[in-house]
Amino acid sequence: MPFDITVLGTASATPTSTRHQSAQLVNLLGRFFLIDCGEGTQMQLRKSKIKIQKINFICISHLHGDHYLGLVGLLSTMNMLGRKKTLTIFAPKGLDKIIELHFKFSYSNLTYELNIVNLQGAKLVSLHEDDACQLFSFGLKHRVPCWGFKLIEKQRPKKMIKNMIEKYSIPFNSINDIKSGSDYINNKGEIIKNNLLTTSSYTPRSYAYCSDTLYFPSLVRHIQDVDLLYHEATFHSDLSSKAKSTFHSTAQDAAKVALQGNVKKLLIGHFSSRYKDLSVLKIDAEKIFNNVDLAIEGKKFKIRKYIKR
Repeated sequence: MPFDITVLGTASATPTSTRHQSAQLVNLLGRFFLIDCGEGTQMQLRKSKIKIQKINFICISHLHGDHYLGLVGLLSTMNMLGRKKTLTIFAPKGLDKIIELHFKFSYSNLTYELNIVNLQGAKLVSLHEDDACQLFSFGLKHRVPCWGFKLIEKQRPKKMIKNMIEKYSIPFNSINDIKSGSDYINNKGEIIKNNLLTTSSYTPRSYAYCSDTLYFPSLVRHIQDVDLLYHEATFHSDLSSKAKSTFHSTAQDAAKVALQGNVKKLLIGHFSSRYKDLSVLKIDAEKIFNNVDLAIEGKKFKIRKYIKR
């Protein structure tokens, strides 16, 4: 069952000839979440052979243009392709007015319903939940209201050991309870322990996305122990004063968050156009945290399954 992240855009404020503005597509068990939507996002989706009509949720971190100016074009394309399904957008207050104004003056009517939910609060807030996953937002520190996002997979049921069903003559109507962790009591009143009847499912996986932000220690509590953390790393640490003045992070700031949060892997992006060779940012982060990768456009990062012991 997939939990993977496709990188679509990695540039900061200005795109380059090789880097587009911020966007990622997360596939969590067939649920598609687009996180940020800078210019060129729909073209990047096409290049990655991702069907845009599969997207049911869009998360916009903040209203700086490099994170949302590709959105109206994407919505228009969905419309021209005859979309019918409701599209939910989680975004800062005001995006609804921007979208409304565009379609009003272009005399356009969407073929589908937009459900726009305003982000609010600095704490961890649940935005969406279904039987397989949960989506959260949390506040960041930038020049404008800005949020990060976290996706957590729910615990999968245990698996029955087939020959145990026959051995203990377990009826069909008891199997779901056993998969949920219950022991089995047979018709003689004997208790057969759950660990004899089942094998454990894998540990639920998790991903966090930290968009534009100044480094602040309390961010750690929101991303604690995630399998994969994406964190902006606009500058090298030798430009830490510039990072602070612009409310951005350095590669080492991102690494500190990863280390303090005990995350398994760090993915850095939102690179300043001044860096032609991105390896200098990776090396900078690795001085603090040893499992770092660069967000390279078109690359897919798969979150592995770990079996509980």
